[in-house]
Amino acid sequence: MAEPILPPTRNWHFEIDLEGIGWLTIDTPDAPVNTLSRAALEELEALVGHFEALARDRTLLGVVLKSDKPGFIAGADITEFDAMSDPAVLPEALRRTHRLFDRIEALPIPIVATIRGACLGGGLELALACHYRIAVNDEATRIGFPEVKLGIFPGFGGTGRSIRQAGPVDAMQAMLTGRMLKPGAARGMGLVDKLVRHPDQLRWEGRKAVLADKRSAPAGLGKRLMAFGPMRSYLAKRMRDEAKKKTNRLHYPAPYALIDMFETHGGDWKRMSAAEPDAFVPLMASETAANLRRVFFLSEGLKKQGLRGADKPTFQRVHVIGAGVMGGDIAAWCALRGMAVTLQDLDMARIKPALDRAKKLFRKRLKKPVAVNSAIARLEADPQGLGLARADVVIEAVVENLEIKRSIFADAIGRAKPDAILATNTSSIELERIAEGLSDPSRLIGLHFFNPVAQLPLVEVIRSQFNTDASVAKGASFALAIGKSPVIVKSAPGFLVNRVLMPYMLGAVNRVEQGESPELLDAAAVAFGMPMGPIELMDTVGLDVGRSVAAELGHDVPETSRFAKLVAEGKLGRKTGQGFYRWEDGKARKSDTPSHPDLPALGRELVRPLVDETERAVAEGIVASPEHADIGVIFGTGFAPFLGGPLKARQDNRA
Repeated sequence: MAEPILPPTRNWHFEIDLEGIGWLTIDTPDAPVNTLSRAALEELEALVGHFEALARDRTLLGVVLKSDKPGFIAGADITEFDAMSDPAVLPEALRRTHRLFDRIEALPIPIVATIRGACLGGGLELALACHYRIAVNDEATRIGFPEVKLGIFPGFGGTGRSIRQAGPVDAMQAMLTGRMLKPGAARGMGLVDKLVRHPDQLRWEGRKAVLADKRSAPAGLGKRLMAFGPMRSYLAKRMRDEAKKKTNRLHYPAPYALIDMFETHGGDWKRMSAAEPDAFVPLMASETAANLRRVFFLSEGLKKQGLRGADKPTFQRVHVIGAGVMGGDIAAWCALRGMAVTLQDLDMARIKPALDRAKKLFRKRLKKPVAVNSAIARLEADPQGLGLARADVVIEAVVENLEIKRSIFADAIGRAKPDAILATNTSSIELERIAEGLSDPSRLIGLHFFNPVAQLPLVEVIRSQFNTDASVAKGASFALAIGKSPVIVKSAPGFLVNRVLMPYMLGAVNRVEQGESPELLDAAAVAFGMPMGPIELMDTVGLDVGRSVAAELGHDVPETSRFAKLVAEGKLGRKTGQGFYRWEDGKARKSDTPSHPDLPALGRELVRPLVDETERAVAEGIVASPEHADIGVIFGTGFAPFLGGPLKARQDNRA
């Protein structure tokens, strides 16, 4: 290899080999992932000027863009977003990047992007400005536009270029959902041109692509037709209808702004890209975007709670005791995430429904028969509990009965490996009570999952007065290892999430008892920004579970109440087909919602007990900080992310 022809840069390394091929490597210093910071883009601007000069001199045959990290480029540097949201700074910064990417695309020599790991947001926009894209076809490679999750949309020309390559339907769906695509799907859409099996092949294939002057073809006419004339307005209307099912424009304006831009400019990809800055700037400066950035940083902060470096544990085997809905689904999730799992209950009749649900989950998430069958093989029925002695993690998930839980751990502590995690999935009982009588009560921690396990990201890692920092951090490490977000919570009745949820749900139930419409209350909560209303949530949780947690937390449920009568009659909500609502095919059948002059204001009134209780929980030290309370309540209850959490919403006078 020749020596670098440029002075050293902090974010890039460039060299030309004996064949005249340039190798441009991004390696963001002192960071686990590559990002396109302002400094990185300024350096790239200088590099592109050299490429242009070398191309004119015919001393550069082409350039291969690659990464020295396991990932490609994770996007723009989000830590700069707050400063960049200034309308006096952002428009010109966007236009400057647009000009840079246009210059890359206009180079007369081929520019080939070789992708491994995450290629997201601005990273994908840069790749689309290159002439050809090669990606590793493995589980680590993910490609997409997650910007909508931060209250914005692609702003470096990616809206138009993705439509050019994938057609309007696929490109808009990718941008509107923020979904990360597997490499095969990205190849099928046209965002990637070639797949290789192993990262070691990228260099060779990049070289071949430069020598062959490979250029990516745009989407065919069949894909592009939906961007023309009246068809574009029809498609835009369908997109808005779909968006309305999931988001409120007042809460999440970005998807609607993107659809509006597509309806106006989507017939010409260059005009679509050129329109980005004007539509992007107000979104970036919005409260929604600022709060979603806050949620992102809080979520990332949770990853620091596990053990790292040489202390980072590995988890290969999990033993779950209790094959009910929670235990069975925890076991299935662990198997999905690659761990060997044994699932124990009294007999096979109790375990089989959990195995059947697990197969459905594996088929839905993994799709490929080989992957599905591997996951099925990793989940083993274990009525005798033989797997307990080999497990790295033992999780109890039986009914909320103190004596049963004590009995299970009295047996487990003598059989489990000395370094195994012993954890209870209790939703409300203090750990000190469960650990009473154990030979070593410090070994018992709480790992409180939320239903549905496969959808809700939170795990409350419960700390008792007996636990050490290391044992709690090990529990957080396990949650991270299975792709969950751990929030460390002090052992106290209801912990954090159930404690703050119960006053909210019971307050709404009491209003129904007094004659108010459950449909109206639920609609008001959704108008405020909750994912579902409190009455539907109570039915989803299960009225028996709700009443049990209410009793544990000291909330009175009168025997004469409708709530108590429904429980007595076995009408427990979604799982029995009848609760406050009648349920069919997993959906609540609701009557028409009565009219109300201000649904969001009513929703704010309904949510107030939740916010009040969150403040009390922080004051009592249940969580380490208001920030942990906010992210815990968002992840555990679905509290409106666009508000930044209950305490942030109160601070902003919005809750």
